[in-house]
Amino acid sequence: MRWLTAFLVIMIAALQYPLWFAKGSWLRVWEVDQQINTQKTHNTSLKARNASMDAEVRDLKQGYEAIEERARSELGMIKQDEVFFQVLSASSHASTNLTRVPPASDNQQATKKSDGVGKH
Repeated sequence: MRWLTAFLVIMIAALQYPLWFAKGSWLRVWEVDQQINTQKTHNTSLKARNASMDAEVRDLKQGYEAIEERARSELGMIKQDEVFFQVLSASSHASTNLTRVPPASDNQQATKKSDGVGKH
């Protein structure tokens, strides 16, 4: 009877091994399920990106407003007879490195006057 019990326990363990540790085991099924969930979330984000790109392509094909907006924002273009004002903040203005041109010396001004440039 003892041998029979030991034999049956060994047989049950031998039958359970493939269920838990073999190629098609529950552990492998759980890992594949995790990979599928990860891929589904990635696919969802890609679908949203594709939808926005599709809408942008449709807008570019149908209307000139999107083209104009892109030309203004990405290329810095302006319309004809349009005035462009660029406002700099105080912090960005102070950080720029501007070089000053020294004023012309008295000798250079005298030569300009003698050349007839300063005459009326």
